Amino acid sequence: MRDVGEVAGTPHADLTPIRESETDQGFSRQQRIVLNSDYQRVFARNRRRAGRYQVLWIDSGSSSTPRVGVIASKRTFRRAVDRARAKRLLREAFRLNRERFDPHTDCVLVARRAIMDAGRHAVERELLELARHCGVLRRSEEGA
Repeated sequence: MRDVGEVAGTPHADLTPIRESETDQGFSRQQRIVLNSDYQRVFARNRRRAGRYQVLWIDSGSSSTPRVGVIASKRTFRRAVDRARAKRLLREAFRLNRERFDPHTDCVLVARRAIMDAGRHAVERELLELARHCGVLRRSEEGA
């Protein structure tokens, strides 16, 4: 029987992914907005910035880490596979850059139709630009 890390005789060490950094790269429940009341609070604050691929809604939160909620509506994306891809792009863009956001920030990202033609880097770049305009990036990141 093969070891868990072996594939057709390949040693375990060859299959381990290289981490981008030593920080935690997971996306736990504490880093997501899951309650409807939290979404309503962010929308009621009415602080938003629209881009080509997404709309960023922000509010101050009670958590010590930035949190995100992602929306891709059925009206905009008729096929479930399109909704899933749009949400995946937005979550990944936020996950890779969450250390740049101020703590105690809640963000809701609403996908726009144009995101279907975009790659991850374009979505990520736009997210950071929208966050900079909203003033939710850490002070050391705003000058960059």
